[in-house]
Amino acid sequence: MTKKVSRRAKVSSEKLRRVKIQRHVNRHAEGSALIEQGNTRVLCTASVENRVPEFLAGRGRGWVTAEYAMLPRSTHTRSARDSRRGRPNSRALEISRLIGRSLRCAVDFVRLGEHTIVVDCDVLQADGGTRCASITGGMVALADALGWLVREGKVQEDPVVRFIAAVSVGMVNGRAVLDLCYEEDCSAEVDMNVVMTDDGRYVELQGTAESEPFTDRQLSRLRKLAASGIETLVKKQKTALQKK
Repeated sequence: MTKKVSRRAKVSSEKLRRVKIQRHVNRHAEGSALIEQGNTRVLCTASVENRVPEFLAGRGRGWVTAEYAMLPRSTHTRSARDSRRGRPNSRALEISRLIGRSLRCAVDFVRLGEHTIVVDCDVLQADGGTRCASITGGMVALADALGWLVREGKVQEDPVVRFIAAVSVGMVNGRAVLDLCYEEDCSAEVDMNVVMTDDGRYVELQGTAESEPFTDRQLSRLRKLAASGIETLVKKQKTALQKK
């Protein structure tokens, strides 16, 4: 049997895995993007609804929300769909809320008016970092959907006020690693997901010590590593959006 080799044998631990963002992959959605990050692949679609949640009705403000799901064979073994289990997946709900919170930071809701954008993130293939890839790819789909609203004359000004991206970092065998794959995530002493704006501000930090507690020095190293990765991801988002 051929032994599996971690991608770190060929890629620096301080560099992102190969990232590719392809737009307009769904002809029906107002915005869509397929993001590939290493062997992780997530389909993100953004749908425009001409209504808002009841708590926002009549306020002249819009809303952004998200739903996340993993396809049954996106991992090594097939998992049952929620409809089969008869109950929602708690992990998927938690990640859906994270994606929604993150992407709402990108939008001026007054400019958006009484429209809701629903961003669906479906994991086609998982190899670590699916929630982070969903946020990064979801931002591109969201920007396209908001651009569609402008072109259709439904809003007067582009509601996008900043870009949002996310990346995982961790301590693996004593080394700070950027953009963890599944093997690294499983063996990490520290696992962290970082969501940031394009001007270097934090949206969310999710960090956990899996074995030994981590130091302030390690935390600082991981934050800096995440910031450098997110800077690159934002550039890739903007490059993708510039392509016709």
